[in-house]
Formats: sequence, C-alpha cells, structure tokens
Amino acid sequence: MANPLRSEVVRLYKNLLYLGREYPKGGDYFRDRLRAAFAKNKSVQDPEKIKEMIARGEYVARELEALYYLRKYRAMKQRYYKDS
Repeated sequence: MANPLRSEVVRLYKNLLYLGREYPKGGDYFRDRLRAAFAKNKSVQDPEKIKEMIARGEYVARELEALYYLRKYRAMKQRYYKDS
C-alpha cells in the first residue's frame, strides 16, 4: 500500500528543488544536498515522523524564501539609496 503522505513529500521536494535554483552556493550544490537528505530518510515509515520531517522541510522552504526576499530588498535599496 502506498503511503498517504507521499504526495506531500513529493510536493515538498519539488518546491525545495524550485527554491534551490537561486541558492547562493549554486543550484547544483543545493540539489545534491536535497537529494542526499531525502535519500537518507526514504526508509522512514512512521507517519508521525514523516509529518515532523515535512514540517521541517516547510520551515526550510520559508527560510529560503525569506533569504531571497532579503537579497532582493538589499539590491533594491542599493539601487535607489546609494548613501545608505
């Protein structure tokens, strides 16, 4: 029987893969680390543990988004406020 949380895990993986394209160390670096993290935990069967890992992955996604917004903000600030 397939795991009912599989679709959430796949969605999270695709979202993180998309967000990782703009990672400061490079998309290839991020993709390799992401792939290793998901492969390390592929044997987990406990639904509660899977939910915890999904929550952690969503937290990482939010942190990446915040990092990108901050980088965009800094670039815009430098562009319009040269004295600061």
